[in-house]
This record gives sequence, C-alpha cells and structure tokens, in this order.
Amino acid sequence: MSPAELHADSIVIDGLIIAKWNRELFEDMRKGGLTAANCTVSVWEGFQATVNNIAASSKLIRENSDLVIPVRTTADIRKAKEQGKTGILFGFQNAHAFEDQIGYVEVFKQLGVGIVQMCYNTQNLVGTGCYERDGGLSGFGREIVAEMNRVGVMCDLSHVGSKTSEEVILESKKPVCYSHCLPSGLKEHPRNKSDEELKFIADHGGFVGVTMFAPFLAKGIDSTIDDYAEAIEYVMNLVGEDAIGIGTDFTQGHGQDFFEWLTHDKGYARRLTNFGKIVNPLGIRTVGEFPNLTETLLKRGMPERVVRKVMGENWVRVLKDVWGE
Repeated sequence: MSPAELHADSIVIDGLIIAKWNRELFEDMRKGGLTAANCTVSVWEGFQATVNNIAASSKLIRENSDLVIPVRTTADIRKAKEQGKTGILFGFQNAHAFEDQIGYVEVFKQLGVGIVQMCYNTQNLVGTGCYERDGGLSGFGREIVAEMNRVGVMCDLSHVGSKTSEEVILESKKPVCYSHCLPSGLKEHPRNKSDEELKFIADHGGFVGVTMFAPFLAKGIDSTIDDYAEAIEYVMNLVGEDAIGIGTDFTQGHGQDFFEWLTHDKGYARRLTNFGKIVNPLGIRTVGEFPNLTETLLKRGMPERVVRKVMGENWVRVLKDVWGE
C-alpha cells in the first residue's frame, strides 16, 4: 500500500482539537482524512455556558451533516469511516463545568461528552493543574472520577498536575489518558510529562496522545513534521505500541485573543504562561495535511500495522474500554 492508500484505508483519530468551529474546519477534516476527533466544548466555562457551547456546536454539526456526524459510541466512529465523514466527539479541557454537582457528569454524558480533562492548568474542585502547587485529587474529585467511570466518560490528565494525575490513575477503574502531551525527555516544560509519568499511566492501562503544539517541542516554531514523529517514537519506546495515539491540539482559525483567554487563570485572572508565536510544525500546519503524518511515520520505518494503531485503532480500543460501547 502507498502512504496515501494506507491513510485513506485507516481509521484516523485526533484525540484533541480546539480549533475554531466552522464549515471550513470540517472541510479541512475531510481533506485530511480524519475519521473522528475529540473537539473541545469547555475550558473555563461553567455549566450554563458549556451547555450553550454544546447547543451551538450540535447545530453546526446538523447544518454540516454532509461532512460530519456526532459520535457517542465507537460504532459511530466506524460509521463515520464507512460514510466518508468525520465523527465529532465532544470533550472538556476542565471539569469546572461540573461545578459542585456530581449529577452533571451524567447530564453531559447524555449530551455527547465522552472525554473530560480533570483540571485546566490551575486548581478546581477536583484537583490541581500543572501550573500550580499540586494538592492532589480532592475527596470530591474521587467521587467525580467514580461517576465518570460509572457513566463512561474518559478522564484526561493532559493539563493536570503530577500528583493529581497519579492519584486519578490509581483511583480510576477505567483507562485514563493524556490526550495531548509531549515528553519532557525532549524538552523540559510544565506541560510535558516525564518518562516516569508516561510509563506510569501506561503500566496502569492508560493511554497517551502525542501533541505537536510547537511551544512544547524542542525546536519550538522551527519544528517540522519529523520533529513531531520523533516525539511519537520517543513516547512509543516508553509506553509501547498499544498505548499511544495522536492528539494534535490543533488551534486552527483562532486569533491572539483566544490564546490570551486560554493563558489566563479562569480566562481573565493572572497570566499562567505566554506561548509567544504559535506555528504548527512544517508539514502539518493544518488539519488537511494529516496524510503527511502517515507518510512520515512510514518513511521513518514504522511498520504499516503499527502506523494503523497509532493513527487511530488504539484510540478506538481504549474508548470502547471506557465507554463500554
């Protein structure tokens, strides 16, 4: 099979996209051969604003049903593949939208939310993010994890502090993930995960989605798709070929105001970090260039069967473990 044929034949899943929602994005997803994506509908928002986001996003999906379909189950992912469309899975980057109500976990599950990151960079009622002194998983957080396990929502730890992450991994009865992270073995950064952390989540049945967000890559905005592939290979050497996938963190279409909102606590308070200029690696600047990743992994010597796993099959398996369907 040629790289293009393998990409077209494979299930291709992006474990994290936070791009600007519009038809142009959906068209680019189709150009890139994307089977499904975990798309962020909540970061700093509370319950009501998140429900509003889901309502608007659901309307957009309906209006563009020639390109995209909603994803509730792994069968929906396979249906998207068969129909030549992209499946949209709703995800949170912060458990803040649950507020102090455990019952909201099931409410959001019924609205199509399948993955929730426990914290976004700072403290919430569940635990601590990676830019703050880490107090670990709260008692309420343990109840939230148990409820997420019960209703079938995956716990994501990408922006979560090290201690809180470890305690969620140990607390959860279902596989958890870093949906979009990079190894600190290639670059020291508060958002990157140590070799020990990557091994720990994999040893406990968890999953790692590797991101290509330039500020976390060793060469920053000078990175290429080969630098991204190197990071994937580095992580795979630690976690094995079954516990790894893609989570690009595409922010396509957003302007500087969006990044200002992301990088201040609660969207407006103290500055947590400054990304500077954001340019995706050369060769995968846009979602439409996804086929280049399959080609690059093959070119670097990754076997076809492993490329299929990394590009999406592993995500399908772990999501089925969590969702039960």
